[in-house]
Amino acid sequence: MVELVRSGLEGLRESCAGRVVTPRDAGYEVMRKVWNGAVDRRPGVIVRCAGPEDVEAAISFARQEDLEISVRGGGHGFGGTAVTDGGVMLDLGALRTIDVDAASRWASCGAGATWADLDAATQVYGLATPGGTISHTGIAGLTLGGGFGWLSREHGLTADNLESADVVLADGRQVHASAREHDDLFWALRGGGGNFGVVTAFAFRLHPVGPRVRVTLLFWEAERGHEAVAAIDRAVTTLPGRVSALIAFGMSAPVAPYVPEEHRARPGHLLVLAGFGPPEEHASVVAALEDTTPPLFSHTASMPYPRLQSLLDESTPWGVAAYEKALDLPSLGPDAIATLCEQAALKGSPMSFLPAFRLDGAFSAVPDEATAFGGGREPHYTMSIVALAPTPEALEAERAWVRDAWSAMLPHARGTGTYVNFIADQDEDRVRASYGRKYARLAAIKAEYDPDNVFHLNANIEPAG
Repeated sequence: MVELVRSGLEGLRESCAGRVVTPRDAGYEVMRKVWNGAVDRRPGVIVRCAGPEDVEAAISFARQEDLEISVRGGGHGFGGTAVTDGGVMLDLGALRTIDVDAASRWASCGAGATWADLDAATQVYGLATPGGTISHTGIAGLTLGGGFGWLSREHGLTADNLESADVVLADGRQVHASAREHDDLFWALRGGGGNFGVVTAFAFRLHPVGPRVRVTLLFWEAERGHEAVAAIDRAVTTLPGRVSALIAFGMSAPVAPYVPEEHRARPGHLLVLAGFGPPEEHASVVAALEDTTPPLFSHTASMPYPRLQSLLDESTPWGVAAYEKALDLPSLGPDAIATLCEQAALKGSPMSFLPAFRLDGAFSAVPDEATAFGGGREPHYTMSIVALAPTPEALEAERAWVRDAWSAMLPHARGTGTYVNFIADQDEDRVRASYGRKYARLAAIKAEYDPDNVFHLNANIEPAG
């Protein structure tokens, strides 16, 4: 581990309102952990930032001591870039204040907030903004990479609903980025990841949502995989505007009271439909599926919107060992379906699966050049091949399965580019492919705001020149 200059460390402690923690201090072992249990890195210093001034002080200290910087919001990324070995980890977890202006349909929240925090605060007023599908995910990383979830067909990406951001830059300056101030930085933050500075607060546009959502789970056994995936594809590519879908290919049936006992943990394919409009609109989609391709079982319930947001939490528990690779599919033709079913059957861990979102509707209505989001705005599937295992040792075989399955699916994809929040490995070629023609503009903005690439633990964009 890098030896720290004692006077510099003591100066950092004196200048920070939040905690400054080293490996000798109580709480260090807990604070260094992130969601992915396969990530085991040991920062030299953890700064539990109490505000932007602490972020500024921590950046100054790290640069003075030539230490790598990582930034932790919710700590939920597969790649574990929130934690550095031997460097300085900026922990934003204490920045969780949320202010909601219901009349203006607007919310401001600290960068350490999770989606559970934000949904709880906004649902008091029957409002929400598009977020993820796991409630313990942090808002920061998801937003900066683009962000999509149950509301994206109706209201676009999380980044499309970002109104402004407060940012601490690599040189210590604090700036406010919006369509009116530092508009180039604001464009880059909406999809360009954590490349340009440390965002300490976000302001989002809100929409009326809930308070209850109609949700249906439909499950088909693996033996009818080709038929089931084709039926799922037909359904989700023709959904009404206020019905959203999440697909879990290769997922084991839930062990839950609503699942017949003989089918629990059975391999197959799961479709979750969420209806935000009239109940009859949702019911017609379900009825059409059940009539044409009857599932092994289905279950419909009405639930509060925050419950929908946490519906998949148990499938990705905190501390699970995890790895993923993702790709974008323009469609699911017969050959792609055959490959998908074949690869899903080869997974070793019952926890592993292949989640997919159909991105269309309001997502596709936003001009591609309006934000830095990588992956294109035309309707398509974003599919992640996810390995989950109880221990890092058990993950190794699943990691190989993910890579083999990704290679098998690649001929059916739009190339190697994908949603950058799903790039777990450090892979410059895939980052460039994901941003395409936007990469040059992002690199120029990076050169202006972070010319030394101080913030490089991310889907990294090299500064131009």
